[in-house]
Amino acid sequence: MLALSRWKIIAVALSLVFGILFTLPNVLPQATLDSMPGWLPHQKLNLGLDLQGGSSLLLEVDTDALNKERLTNLTEDVRQHMRTLNFETTQLGLVGDTVVVRLKDPTQVPAAFKDLNTGLGGKLANGARDITVKTASDQSIQVAYVPEAADDAARSAVKQSIEIIRRRIDALGTKEPGITQQGTNRIVVEAPGESDPEKLKAVIGKTAKLTFQMVDQTVPPEDIAAGRIPAYDEYLPSEDGHSAGYVVAKRAVVTGEMLTRAGFTNDENGRPAVSFAFNGEGAHKFGRITAENIGKPFAIVLDKKIISAPVINSPITAGNGIITGNFTAESATQLSILLKSGALPAPLKVEQQRTVGAQLGADAVRAGEISLGIGAAAIFAFIIVAYGMFGVYAAIALVINVLMMIGALSMTQATLTLPGIAGLILTMAVAVDANVLIYERMRDEANAGRTPMAAADTGYRRAMVSILDANVTTMISALIMFQFGAGPVKGFAWTLSIGVITSVFTAIVVTQLLIGLWFRFARPKALPIA
Repeated sequence: MLALSRWKIIAVALSLVFGILFTLPNVLPQATLDSMPGWLPHQKLNLGLDLQGGSSLLLEVDTDALNKERLTNLTEDVRQHMRTLNFETTQLGLVGDTVVVRLKDPTQVPAAFKDLNTGLGGKLANGARDITVKTASDQSIQVAYVPEAADDAARSAVKQSIEIIRRRIDALGTKEPGITQQGTNRIVVEAPGESDPEKLKAVIGKTAKLTFQMVDQTVPPEDIAAGRIPAYDEYLPSEDGHSAGYVVAKRAVVTGEMLTRAGFTNDENGRPAVSFAFNGEGAHKFGRITAENIGKPFAIVLDKKIISAPVINSPITAGNGIITGNFTAESATQLSILLKSGALPAPLKVEQQRTVGAQLGADAVRAGEISLGIGAAAIFAFIIVAYGMFGVYAAIALVINVLMMIGALSMTQATLTLPGIAGLILTMAVAVDANVLIYERMRDEANAGRTPMAAADTGYRRAMVSILDANVTTMISALIMFQFGAGPVKGFAWTLSIGVITSVFTAIVVTQLLIGLWFRFARPKALPIA
């Protein structure tokens, strides 16, 4: 095993070059780094929330609200089908989690059943249908989601929410936010450098579901005051400054999903507003509805609150326009960010929030540097005192190990946290432990009467099983923590995983090469550790 094979020399040389090239950007001034050629690595370690300060939120997707909205939409879909068929109903609404339809003419039940059974619903992730349509003994039709649909919708909502949150935070300019799923319906958001959690909550916690809904002017004020709202309408509060609220059609004319652009602008009076543009489908629908309803008001609704209710003066066929309201420059800009990033599929509830100050982060960095330095010094002192020249080789391998680890973390743009620093220190100890196993085995073989070369070679071979067994066990633990952990736990697991790989390489290959070179040139009569 101590043979100076070409592949060992090349592997050690490449690992050293890799470690130096990818670690160097972390110690060079930014001006020097900017002046370096573009083909050289420029990536630096990303410091986590606990090392540079920032805000952390634990959010929970409101699955109850999600299911309620899905059932409401299903009810309106059924109502639309009945209108299209010109079938009169004596009952159409939710009974528990089931939409129940009872027709005035029982002979129309088969036709209605066929239409609903073929025209409603979608597919689950496994390809199965997400709703059931059946007739009851009382000649009613019952439409309901299958039990698996709720879980499928929740999983989809969490994934979609993560992507939307990421786009919203990126629009704020926050560098390298950490957004991870925790459990089935929770999301952990870490925004390093963002010291105001309220600002973060205002941007990512708002559902931002934008809809354009027609105002129903046929409902008398006394009916509104008494709460007598038609089943196909809903009463929504208004923030337009003209009315406390309006009765609007539940079915939206156009939704925010059809937007292609949103941005800050000013209206004709110079007041802050939000400009928008629809895609082809949205422009066509909006043009048709505005052409059919000239002189009537329509409501621009954001999260079930009307922000504006202008009157349609002429058809809007260009597919763009502006939203006016009681905006400030900041609120208009914030709304444009929300609209550009898309609406959340369900509301998010803030379960926990945490803020780490920049000074506290800097103190953590200094504490981490000190602990890493003290740990390295103690390890170097022990290994050199215990094993002399071979201890020096182990120390050299340890330096290469640290360079490779930092280089790998920089290359992968992994986020280094305070637990990650603990992982670095632990990995150094594990790397030295491998060398201790090898050297102690060498000592036993030398004391048993083997020649120095045979003792060294046998020491490596027989210690290999124990080293691999210990590191494979550590790697399994790290992978479990990475899979099921969140935030700092994942940072620790990632650092530990990289460290296991680099420590095995340096403890075995690097020290083998150095000891092999020593044997070639020194030709010793005895091992220095015997």
